[in-house]
Amino acid sequence: MKPVDPRLVRYATASRSFFAVTAAIVLAQTGVIVGFAWFLTSALVGAIEGRPVGALWADVGAAASLALVRGLLIAASERVSARGAAAASLQLREAVIAAVGRLGPAWLARRNAASLSLTAGHGLEALDAYFGRYLPQLVATAITMPILIGAMTLADPLSGLTVVLTIPLIPLFMVLIGLATRGVQQKQYRTLGRLAARFADTVEGLGTLTAFGRQHRAADTIETVTRDYKRETMTVLRVSFLSGFALEFLASISVAIIAVTIGFRLLAGDLSLLVGLFVLLLAPEAYLPLRQVGVQFHAASEGVAATEEIFDALDAARADADADTAAATGAGVTAVGASAAGDPAHGRVLALAGVRVRRGGLRMPRVSLSVGPGEVVLVTGPSGVGKSSLVAAILGYAEHDGEVRIDGAPVAHARGAVAWVGQRPGLVTGTVAENVALGSTVEAARVATALADAGAADLDPSTPLGAGGAGLSGGEAQRVAVARALYRARVVDAPILVLDEPSSALDADTEAHVWATLRREADAGRGVLLVSHRRSARAIADRVVQVHPDPAIDAPEPATGVREPVEGVEHLDAQVRA
Repeated sequence: MKPVDPRLVRYATASRSFFAVTAAIVLAQTGVIVGFAWFLTSALVGAIEGRPVGALWADVGAAASLALVRGLLIAASERVSARGAAAASLQLREAVIAAVGRLGPAWLARRNAASLSLTAGHGLEALDAYFGRYLPQLVATAITMPILIGAMTLADPLSGLTVVLTIPLIPLFMVLIGLATRGVQQKQYRTLGRLAARFADTVEGLGTLTAFGRQHRAADTIETVTRDYKRETMTVLRVSFLSGFALEFLASISVAIIAVTIGFRLLAGDLSLLVGLFVLLLAPEAYLPLRQVGVQFHAASEGVAATEEIFDALDAARADADADTAAATGAGVTAVGASAAGDPAHGRVLALAGVRVRRGGLRMPRVSLSVGPGEVVLVTGPSGVGKSSLVAAILGYAEHDGEVRIDGAPVAHARGAVAWVGQRPGLVTGTVAENVALGSTVEAARVATALADAGAADLDPSTPLGAGGAGLSGGEAQRVAVARALYRARVVDAPILVLDEPSSALDADTEAHVWATLRREADAGRGVLLVSHRRSARAIADRVVQVHPDPAIDAPEPATGVREPVEGVEHLDAQVRA
């Protein structure tokens, strides 16, 4: 681990401001240390030389005052460090959430969600030690050590030279021990991530495991991983204790060397008692900052070991944003995000211009379509042909060729202009009403209306739900998701509804109710893009777009992606390439 990882400081800009405050406090503390050593030495030498007690009170009072000031400065430093660490961790957590939101489900699907959640939670909490103790201690070391060594050198050049020659041994051993610590700490954290992922997967599939009689084997696997984590945790502790002993031993030996040389020189009369005691009081303080860096290094190593996955998300989101900006600049247009696309006055027509989604090594069919006010456009086709991938492209969650446009203007995504329902309801812990109004203020009347229009009038908005919408059947969860899209469309006046298989878990009567609601939304001036396999959806569609793979996979791509309409259906050529 580097002494200061530049990525942490770059992404956690909130940490920069408290560095200046910390540096000022450390500078004051260093001055107090030197002053305290001088006044205490003067008092002790005066007492040894037999000066009157009254003459010693000034030095004793000054030393006591400086000791009190040092205590106050330490308290202030800890308070500033704690506030700075909290602000930095909060900023990193918000950045991670924003990055995952930008990268979308396609990126998240390639990663272990349980491990990422662990990193964003426990891992970032462990970074408090990095921002709150380790970095401030580095600042203290950079400021305090040179000043104290300078003060010792001015008082006694030989003692100053001894410190300069012996102090590099401590960083050398810190590097060697740090390399070992990094390895065992990263291994421990990977095991913790594996344990979290295994536990989450087991809980999620517990019903299936029990049905097949495999629950005991899953429990045994969790127990094995737990034992691995316990063993690796003990290894980390052993390395930490070893490093602490080594640093304390080296510092003690170095101070002892200075003390022995001072003692012999005092006996020989080559050094005055005032200078000798002053240097001897400063010597432990000169080594202390570096020793504390070693201690805090171990306290912070767990948090730093957890940051690789965080940086993967932040770096990927940054690269994605840079790519969008570069593409927009090269095309001579301004990349339009959620705010511009979400303005109903400018977001009335959604269009896909030659959009071909790239998924792994495959490329989905190339599709061109448009959805205007008052239209219901139905997208249909065989499973796996890429219909849901088109929805992901509209939301900016899938890499694609071609353009997504709002009112003819290319946009990076159309999330601000649409209200969306995915194949999975995506419900969260909370009440039904909170899930319907997710991201917006709960308005009871509008929530009830949205639920009724989605065919879920029988659901009590105050019903509490567990994780993933636990407490509802599949059909009920799907109706709540449709109600959420309707609620968003009406609250923020989103001009377009995008629905991906919104009736797959609904019975025929409820499905007909949902289709009637969508038709009313279109008749009221809203555009509706509907992805569905159900033939009943054709009854409300103004246009039907059928996406299908081209049987001539290796044939050259046609100049136009549209065949002649047959029976009112637009057949789009598709080409899937490895």
